[in-house]
Amino acid sequence: METYLTELSAKGFIDEPIDPTLDLVEEINRLKIEKNAVLLAHYYQEPEIQDIADYVGDSLGLSQQAAKTEADVIVFAGVHFMAETAKILSPSKKVLLPDLKAGCSLSDSCPPHLFAKFKEQYPNHIVITYVNCTAELKALSDIVCTSSNALQIVDSLPVDQQIIFGPDKNLGDYVRKKTGRDLVLWNGACMVHEIFSQERIARLRAEHPDAKFIAHPECEKEILDVADYIGSTSGLLNYTKGNPADTFIVATESGIIHQMQKANPQKTFIPAPPNNACACNDCPYMKLNTLEKLYNCMKYELPEVDLPMDMIARAQRPIERMLEISARLGL
Repeated sequence: METYLTELSAKGFIDEPIDPTLDLVEEINRLKIEKNAVLLAHYYQEPEIQDIADYVGDSLGLSQQAAKTEADVIVFAGVHFMAETAKILSPSKKVLLPDLKAGCSLSDSCPPHLFAKFKEQYPNHIVITYVNCTAELKALSDIVCTSSNALQIVDSLPVDQQIIFGPDKNLGDYVRKKTGRDLVLWNGACMVHEIFSQERIARLRAEHPDAKFIAHPECEKEILDVADYIGSTSGLLNYTKGNPADTFIVATESGIIHQMQKANPQKTFIPAPPNNACACNDCPYMKLNTLEKLYNCMKYELPEVDLPMDMIARAQRPIERMLEISARLGL
């Protein structure tokens, strides 16, 4: 095990050689039973990982689902802050992440020590943070929100309540526009949602005039201003199921298209083009997870994501506040 730990500290994952004749899907399913593990996959994971997961979805929803299970181990095929959220909601369960280097540009854009100083400048403000952030940042917050309930959470507060919103400035700007509230925004963003090309999207829409253009609220204002529908990842997926259009241009991480295609095999989904040479917009962190890393992760129960109990307790409170508000509003 010492050798494995050395490799883990150097690379962020167990790099144990795997027999090329091994059926990884079969072995991962076997390990799920052997370890009493639940496998979660975010919508942005590779299709082959989504297809063997017990649950596929958005980050908070997956953590909530795992908390309801009798599993001893949660394996989160996602990024680091998602595994932290799973640990916050299931402190007694072991939480594994296939690659510790699977981070998040949005989460990284808001170092907690700097946010704490930023917060001190606005002593009368309530802090609402988007769930896509570190456990430490959640612990500095009053309320956590998701992209699907951010509008309702902000609207639920008294109109004279001053609010700091972080870390995503684009989501915050969208909420500010829709609610009319004067939010103080942290200057953070997701690199995946900030590189869509207005010009290339315009050309694509001209080529497909009947297509619906749908976008995640983490996108920049100029992209959202021309969208036919704006919603969370789950919201975008549900929109494609309920809308009669047969073609959709999708402005979010392209991993979600796998679920859209499975739910709507007769429809066409086109990833919105970024302003680089790629044809689609992939998150490099999400794509660090592979079947090989997932297998080794489950076999050796490493890398593990753990948190101090005091941080778990502090990070739980803003999540509980969000759930209380959501329950009151019937969300």
